[in-house]
Amino acid sequence: MAVIHVDAAKANLIKAGFLDLDINPTLDLFQEIERLKKEKNAIILAHYYQEPDIQDVADYIGDSLGLAQQAEKTKADIIVFAGVHFMAETAKILNPDKKVIIPDLKAGCSLSDSCPPSLFKQFKDQHPDHKVVSYINCSAGIKALSDVICTSSNAKIIVDSFPKDQPLIFAPDKNLGAYINKITGRNMLLWNGACMVHEIFSLEKINKLKLRHPEAKMIAHPECEDAVLRVADYIGSTTQLLKYTQTDSSESYIVATETGILHQMMKDSPNKTFIPAPPDNACACNDCPHMKLNTLEKLYLCMEYELPDINMEETLRLAAKKPIQRMLEISAKAGL
Repeated sequence: MAVIHVDAAKANLIKAGFLDLDINPTLDLFQEIERLKKEKNAIILAHYYQEPDIQDVADYIGDSLGLAQQAEKTKADIIVFAGVHFMAETAKILNPDKKVIIPDLKAGCSLSDSCPPSLFKQFKDQHPDHKVVSYINCSAGIKALSDVICTSSNAKIIVDSFPKDQPLIFAPDKNLGAYINKITGRNMLLWNGACMVHEIFSLEKINKLKLRHPEAKMIAHPECEDAVLRVADYIGSTTQLLKYTQTDSSESYIVATETGILHQMMKDSPNKTFIPAPPDNACACNDCPHMKLNTLEKLYLCMEYELPDINMEETLRLAAKKPIQRMLEISAKAGL
């Protein structure tokens, strides 16, 4: 398990999530963050699901594959990861000599949490003839137990890299695994994990929305349940969904993924209409509560104090790096 090292004198700041610090309300946080980037030779990597202000100040915005590729090649001294914990872990795995910081330690991941390494190891040991393909949305402990990592952008290519007769385990996302089984004809064993955001979409509400907007195309992330994917006009990773809306001729879309991506979709295609797919909950929201823990204020403070930073045992890091490196090699070979 990755551990977090902090200066003892500032430990209380971390525990409080920096909330006990007063920020001068007259500060231009965008300007201050740009200053800190230059002074500290820092790069901000942000996921598409971050709030718009963070996306606008980031040096690179992307999905898990793009973020891993950027983390691997950056020459910055400090990597500021505006995302969730497993993403910052991945950056540290690839950059042991760089400082990796994250705005909020509590920014976790329901999908990653659904696959504890100790339980997964027992499952893996029951199938010794199987190779393990793990979705990048998992802890360093799960990565260390895997043969290769994948993202939603490259999952099919990664799975296809194995011989057809090679038995596979896919973890931790059962919905993505089931989708890859369907499009490849495989019969991978699936770990019973899922993303809380992508499982809350209501098929009934989506169908009603499609009736109200018959001109709109329905696009969905493969972490959604099969019933939702069946009514989609296009299925793809976050980046693939974004690119599809840029090149497709339709003028409106129902988008079944975390709402953060709509910011980039609207920026890139201001004349198109983007409708968030409705979830099956009382608040009618489909934001990731972990992603949205990060704020512009926390981003500024984490850069100012360079806390919290992520570190891990070298044996774990090396074991987790091997399957990530394999993924990057296969992706590069495929032109991704």
